[in-house]
Amino acid sequence: MSQSENNNTPQNIRLDKWLWAARFFKTRAIARDMVQSGKVQYNGQRAKPGKHVELGAMIKVPAGWDIREIKVLGLSDKRLSAPLAQALFEETAESVTKREENQAARKVSAFHSPKPDHRPDKKQRRQIIKFKQQ
Repeated sequence: MSQSENNNTPQNIRLDKWLWAARFFKTRAIARDMVQSGKVQYNGQRAKPGKHVELGAMIKVPAGWDIREIKVLGLSDKRLSAPLAQALFEETAESVTKREENQAARKVSAFHSPKPDHRPDKKQRRQIIKFKQQ
């Protein structure tokens, strides 16, 4: 028996398939599109969806308003439950602190730009237009 037959973990996992299995994206098609568009970086460089993922690789993945920088700890080509999928990667400490800082900054900026209670009526819209034209 060869060593690859003894080992249950797959060796050649595509980047888009690993991102899907680690639950970063809901479908493989979305994962493929994100990698193709260059939003996902593999070891600091743009990669193709068919790139083979290696243990210890650094991947930057967009997550909402932020970018998560993760380190690959395990390989899987099957979509696992959320607790098992979280064991496939580890987010770097710098990424966590940066996301927390960005979240705090978004809260502060939202506080300084309050939303109005309702839409402006006809008279208020005219006043806004007149003010903007000055």
